[in-house]
Amino acid sequence: MVAYGPVRWVAPLLYGAVLVGGLYYAAAGLGDGPGPAAWRASAFVAAIGALFALEAVERRRPGVRVPLLLARCGLIGAVVFLDASGLSQVLFALLPFTAYFAFGRTTALALGALCLAGPLIAYVLTAPGWYRDLERVSDLLMLSVGLVLAISMAAVAVGEQRARRELEAYAAQVAELSAAAERNRLARDIHDSLGHHLTAMSVQLEMASDFRDLDPDAAQRALKEARQSVRLALGDVRQSVRALRGETAHPTLAAALAGLAPSGAASPRVTVEVSGDEDGYGTAELTALYRAAQEGVTNARRHARATRVSVTVRLAEDAARLEVTDDGRGFARDATVTGFGLLGMRERVQLVAGSVDIDSGPDAGTRLTVTVPRGKTGER
Repeated sequence: MVAYGPVRWVAPLLYGAVLVGGLYYAAAGLGDGPGPAAWRASAFVAAIGALFALEAVERRRPGVRVPLLLARCGLIGAVVFLDASGLSQVLFALLPFTAYFAFGRTTALALGALCLAGPLIAYVLTAPGWYRDLERVSDLLMLSVGLVLAISMAAVAVGEQRARRELEAYAAQVAELSAAAERNRLARDIHDSLGHHLTAMSVQLEMASDFRDLDPDAAQRALKEARQSVRLALGDVRQSVRALRGETAHPTLAAALAGLAPSGAASPRVTVEVSGDEDGYGTAELTALYRAAQEGVTNARRHARATRVSVTVRLAEDAARLEVTDDGRGFARDATVTGFGLLGMRERVQLVAGSVDIDSGPDAGTRLTVTVPRGKTGER
């Protein structure tokens, strides 16, 4: 069992109360006890002091549980034996109370039963007819109530500590999952934004290099498109920084998709068509559509060797449908596609309860279809 920390102020408070009561009885000459009064009072004070010292040792070495429990039992027995007031019997309640934290409920209940059985056996052996003595019966009843309250208080404290530890563990798990989700989101954003623009720049710079001597005008246009891609990449970086700072400023889906169709003679030629109203679609849903279109255009430019790419979006009342088609070389339907871009795209679409379908074949082009239901995330 995991050891829990006892309530620190309970034991010192009881020790202090018993010490004051015992010294008052000794000073006033009330009650009788074993041995001379001065010797008994000195031993009583020494035993209480040892109990205070035991509390300090327990704070510094909480792992030494059994020896501390045995020492506390012995010292409390000595205090009860030396105390002429009888008030020190309340210290018996500390035994199951402290045992509950270190050993659990079963040990605490067993100690509570022993603490109650001790005085009862003593009365039976030394005081015939004790059950007709109101004072002895009252002492037993008060001891029983004290033991019950002590065990109950310990159970409540342990339950509170257990709940706090579980909450801390849950909070740590949530923090870890949140960090993992944020890492995945940042990975998707980096791939979808910078990856797209870097791919475009790579293609355009290669074209500028290839046509530098054969067609200087085409090379110049490719360089112009590369510079435009650089500006778009910087814009995406700034937008990501604004999003991290909470300064969200999202363009419309149509405006964002228009950036996928650069002007000029850059290959492939991209056409964009958007119809319908964006109202009712959350930011997460529109972002998933845009990133899916961006991934489709990037793959057509990077892998498919396409000359034409068509991006079509239909924003209906119940769902949005995106289609990205190209006339590239395609790929086999049974081929395993595990790129980071497609993985990130599927993750985005699944987060908004959408679906992804890819239809392709060798030399037959590729059609990417994404369907996103309207208003599932509630994020505006």
